[in-house]
Amino acid sequence: MHTGAVRYARPWILLLRLACAGIALFLVPLAAHSQISPGPLARAHQGLNGPANCTQCHMVNTRSASFRCSECHREIAAEVQGHHGLHSTYPLPGPPGAACVKCHSDHNGENFNMLHWDPTPKGFDHSKTGYVLDGKHASTPCRSCHVAKNIPQSARALLNTKDLNHTWMGLTTTCSSCHEDHHQGRLGQNCLQCHNTTTWKGAKFDEQTFDHSKTRYPLTGKHTAVPCAKCHTPGPDNLPRYAGIKFLYCNDCHADPHKGEFKQGCDTCHNTASWMRTPFTTKFDHSKTQYPLVGKHREVACDACHKSGDFKKHIPFAACADCHQDEHQGQFAQRTDKGKCESCHTVQGWSPSTFTASDHAKTKYPLVPPHANVKCAACHVPAGKDTKYKLKFAACTDCHKDEHEGQFAAAPWNNRCEQCHNGNTWKVTNYTLARHQKSSFPLTGGHIAVACNDCHKPPSPNAKALYHFPNLSCSSCHEDIHHGEFAQRMAAKNAKGQPLGCEACHTTREWKDMTAFDHSTTKFPLIGSHRAVECADCHKPPNLERTLLHVDFSKAPHGCSDCHEDPHGKQFADKENDCASCHNSNKWKPALFDHEKTAFSLKGGHEGVPCADCHKLKKEVEGKDVLFYKPTPVACEACHGMNVPKATQKSSLLPWPRGLGSEFPFHATESNVKMQKTSLQPTLSNSPHGSLSKLTRAHT
Repeated sequence: MHTGAVRYARPWILLLRLACAGIALFLVPLAAHSQISPGPLARAHQGLNGPANCTQCHMVNTRSASFRCSECHREIAAEVQGHHGLHSTYPLPGPPGAACVKCHSDHNGENFNMLHWDPTPKGFDHSKTGYVLDGKHASTPCRSCHVAKNIPQSARALLNTKDLNHTWMGLTTTCSSCHEDHHQGRLGQNCLQCHNTTTWKGAKFDEQTFDHSKTRYPLTGKHTAVPCAKCHTPGPDNLPRYAGIKFLYCNDCHADPHKGEFKQGCDTCHNTASWMRTPFTTKFDHSKTQYPLVGKHREVACDACHKSGDFKKHIPFAACADCHQDEHQGQFAQRTDKGKCESCHTVQGWSPSTFTASDHAKTKYPLVPPHANVKCAACHVPAGKDTKYKLKFAACTDCHKDEHEGQFAAAPWNNRCEQCHNGNTWKVTNYTLARHQKSSFPLTGGHIAVACNDCHKPPSPNAKALYHFPNLSCSSCHEDIHHGEFAQRMAAKNAKGQPLGCEACHTTREWKDMTAFDHSTTKFPLIGSHRAVECADCHKPPNLERTLLHVDFSKAPHGCSDCHEDPHGKQFADKENDCASCHNSNKWKPALFDHEKTAFSLKGGHEGVPCADCHKLKKEVEGKDVLFYKPTPVACEACHGMNVPKATQKSSLLPWPRGLGSEFPFHATESNVKMQKTSLQPTLSNSPHGSLSKLTRAHT
């Protein structure tokens, strides 16, 4: 661009920048206002417009939105705090005022209606306010009640900003807030105790609870017992009258029996307590006579004693029976005081009696606890004049039911409860262990520690505890875990002639104590090594159990092969259970086998030969090497070879040695030994018995 053109363009650029800055300054306040207020306030809150009034409704320095609605709307706050009215029924979760804005939001424009009244006034459920509209109230227009004249002065202080003729607040639930109190407060504020909302005239009230003393005519004396309908007679509408009834004078209700003879009022001589009692009776001092009236006698009418009004006739009064009938019909006539009433009663009242437990202690049946705490009527059952005071008491069962149902009726008990119980408490018995030891079932061993009620308990839910058992065998209380297997053994008698029961094998000290059991009395006596074998090794528990609880002992095996493995590989199957032919129960080895009963006698030199030197045949049976005793060779050459000398003359050979290391049975000279040495040496060298030189050395 040309330099001059640039010079002329610079002022315009400056003016353009100034204009932009001015527009920006004008728009900043508008942007700031749009950030502070979300919108115009409703007409009711127009006085709070402006950024300076935000804190009038909004609380600052809180983490969540909080509002100060209740500070202005105090009538709503009072409802919520007092738990009455419509707003108190709404849930109020969250911070203050958070629940208010859910129904009454603002900043929606000046003409926005903040009251969201979903139903019409006629469709509103008034029961939500805590005051149900029923009866005539249900059809009454809303504004007939919700008007300024029905709002009490106490509620107006909270409604000073409201138009009292256009608010729904401020009313109370008392009838007098809307209706005139015709009783002028004399009967209280609760009109519903007599009236209802259906009709005013159909008043009904509880005659027992209605307080007539709050009326202009309090009821006293006999008037308190008069039925309401006697005075409140039906009016023209055939309903009881409760107003307009005369009551100033007695003759407004009562007829004058004196027919105008006395000009003064009835209350001059009479009162509401009793028509028959006149000032004469109330002013006369009976205490100045020989019989002062005290207690209940003061309430007795004069003519009850002074018949026909004759006060000059003498009346006997030395004893109660002069006037009163003997209610006990002579039951106490034999007492030292001849049954005087004042011994047990006073003129203050016939009951309660003054006869105490200390007085009872002087009778033939002194009361001791807990009898001392028993009500008199529990024994002397009230029956009016037929009440019995002379009772049988020699035995407890004269009064008490036999709790044991005759178990102790026979001798030596004879139902004498005191032999086991005392008067203090039934449940604590004085039947001690020492006394039990004298019974037909002395407690021994583990029985001593058993609680009484573990044995003496009801056999069925509706039965009493059992103390006399049909039999005293173990199975009366304990289960026979052997299921009768040892019935014969248990039936055996002891020294006292009683069945042994379980004690035939066990003791009461401990069930596992089997010292009484003698296995030698069974079909399989234990001898030798069998005595050290555990019971369960022969009497095996079923189902892999670890106890003998369900073992059938009669099924225990008796044969050797039933318990022991046959080490001979069934060589002696014909004698399978006759192991005792060769062995005994003390020790398996050495065997007791008698070789002389076989076809090969061991007499002579064979007698000391070990078995294994001849019996060497082994075979595998079921994976094991088994020594077989048959066949075993019996020919000499089978063991000694073919060079065994054959004897031709008895004098040419010496007797064969009986065994290695044995002595000769004859006296041989050294020359004889040397002479025979040459002929015997070749043969013996092949024999397992050794050479002749060994025999000679052994002999020397």
